[in-house]
Amino acid sequence: MLALVRLNHNSQIPRQTTSYLNFIFKLSNHSLEKVADIDEITRIINVHPFPEKPLQPVLLQHIPPASLSPCFVENVLGRLFASHSNGLKALEFFKFSLQQSQSHPSSDALEKALHILTRMRYFDKAWELLEEIRNSHPSVITLKSMSIMLSKIAKYKSYEDTLEAFRRMENDIFVGQKFGSDEFNTLLKAFCTQRQMKEAKSVFQMMYPRFSSNAKTMNILLLGFKESGDVTAVELFYHEMVKRGFHPNTITYNIRIDAYCKKGCFGDGLRLFEEMERRNCIPTRETITTLIHGAGMVRNLSKAWQLFNEIHLRNLVADAGAYNALISSLVRSKDIKSALSLMDEMVEKHIERDGVTYHTVFFGLMRSNDIGGIIELYHKMTGRNFVPKTRTVVMLMKYFCQNSHLDLSLTLWQYLLEQGYCPHAHALDLLVTGLCSRGMLHEAFECCKQMLGRGRHMSESSFLMLQRFLIQAGEVDKLKKLDMMIKKLETVLPPSRGHAIGIFSSREII
Repeated sequence: MLALVRLNHNSQIPRQTTSYLNFIFKLSNHSLEKVADIDEITRIINVHPFPEKPLQPVLLQHIPPASLSPCFVENVLGRLFASHSNGLKALEFFKFSLQQSQSHPSSDALEKALHILTRMRYFDKAWELLEEIRNSHPSVITLKSMSIMLSKIAKYKSYEDTLEAFRRMENDIFVGQKFGSDEFNTLLKAFCTQRQMKEAKSVFQMMYPRFSSNAKTMNILLLGFKESGDVTAVELFYHEMVKRGFHPNTITYNIRIDAYCKKGCFGDGLRLFEEMERRNCIPTRETITTLIHGAGMVRNLSKAWQLFNEIHLRNLVADAGAYNALISSLVRSKDIKSALSLMDEMVEKHIERDGVTYHTVFFGLMRSNDIGGIIELYHKMTGRNFVPKTRTVVMLMKYFCQNSHLDLSLTLWQYLLEQGYCPHAHALDLLVTGLCSRGMLHEAFECCKQMLGRGRHMSESSFLMLQRFLIQAGEVDKLKKLDMMIKKLETVLPPSRGHAIGIFSSREII
């Protein structure tokens, strides 16, 4: 049926909630005869003209209902999230799966659909979807679904809106379920992940009489203080936890160690590491990985290597996260040659190089002005059909544009489109700026048209720049085409802050 290969995306503590999104997928010729693989389905959805034509007839043409297994739906939605697809297209695909699939929908598919919608701030659509699932498949809605919603509402809306969303979850979505510590922790986590510690403390003080606190509650709050970058606040809250009778565990120590390491206080991190062992809190691979990062931040390469070698001595297995930590330490010390050797070692040991691996090494090569090394690594990366994270795409696009390699910028843009991805608006901004400054207006126009055709906004700055150059060149028809596409997109998508809103009019060129 489906061969699923997970990429190892271990990151520094804490693990990011989106770490499950990067996969490599293949489809069997027997189970999906005449149907393209996951990448192709993602490409079809992204390329489909939006909102000119309905998507569902196209999906019916390419995906037989019998093929809509839960795994298939999850994988397509995961790719749509990673490729920054238009949220309404992803919603259409998910609804298509609900209508056509012969299988029960999965919680993972719902969670990915909510991720996509809330990231684009389509909260009304997300609530509608939750209510629909509540009526048809209530068991699919999980605490993770609630966490996704609350975290994005806390990020983009007000404190009061977040509390109202929690109330709505309790009364309207999780009907008949009594909320307890787990739900309370989910609300606290929503504020803590957004570094809104004033709000998190307010919620804790207001609601702790109703919900009993546990070790997870305390660690979530401690993590929030750590994410805010205030080591003093971390330690003050830790001691308050202890006074409340809380007994620190491995997660508690990992958070405190990470807080010190990120502030460059590596010695304090090691001190906590030793204290941790004395208290029989067994260090994990994540503990060692965090310390390797800490050693790298203070340029202590010998200690970083020692800690890396300790992983094996402690009967643990080094993963991509551990290798990335050591590679980062080497890059900070400008030892790019050793970092590249570690990348080769990862291949030899069948450890997948992930987005962090590539970003770190690209950054090191850029610092050393090794354009040849950058181009070589870029071709190796694309040669294995690896698509980097948005921050790496933006970094590469900026570097290529600023160093007179517009050919590589355009190649990267086309590569992303061919892989079924819709590049981030910031990448388009950089590309349009570079192309317009060198008189390549046709190429800049085509890139903008491709972005809009995939149902994604272009920024107002890109539109204004291209407008100025096209008017000077007398290419008014192209400008009118873009303006028409923007206005059509605005009929179905809410305007995002900083994006073009169809501001061109023919009067401006008379």
